[in-house]
Amino acid sequence: MKTDIILAGVGGQGILSIAAIIGAAAIEKGLYLKQSETHGMSQRGGAVVSHLRIADYPVASDLIPLGCADLILSVEPMEALRYLPYLSEKGTVVANIVTFENIPDYPPVEKIIAELKKLPNFVTLEAEKTAQGLGSIKASNMVMLGAASMFIELESSLIEKNIEKIFKQKGADIVNINVKAFKAGQEIAKNCKK
Repeated sequence: MKTDIILAGVGGQGILSIAAIIGAAAIEKGLYLKQSETHGMSQRGGAVVSHLRIADYPVASDLIPLGCADLILSVEPMEALRYLPYLSEKGTVVANIVTFENIPDYPPVEKIIAELKKLPNFVTLEAEKTAQGLGSIKASNMVMLGAASMFIELESSLIEKNIEKIFKQKGADIVNINVKAFKAGQEIAKNCKK
């Protein structure tokens, strides 16, 4: 078993929380994990990317080679396009369609979505709208994690357990909203799977 995942977004969108939850769940399952992160300037909307390599055997490199990612989880749609060269032929893209327009010539979101729809395996969703409906727009990253979890070989219960761990210090209400957001993302992906 091997799963290579690219997590992409903009500073402040919760990419590192997603990486921590997936990584902790993989380790708890007894799998090997390599992780590499690049942090942008969150105050200025800088890009953030994390490479996660999970396997049931030792992984040599923490960087995913071009054309080898099984999954790209992108919390920002244009960031999904930036990392498409990493996607394997059978890989899946799970992308939020809500933009974070941090450059003056940001393309129309319709053009970005049209490019994503050319892929054989993709899920697009409006994570903020789903999270807002659950009571906190800040849980949109957990909506994304839920949708992406449908393409990761980790039990949902392990991921939920680690969502609880990471948000425990913020109180039971925050934990509950984030778990609900995770489950809502899973439902969206179930309905989108081809």
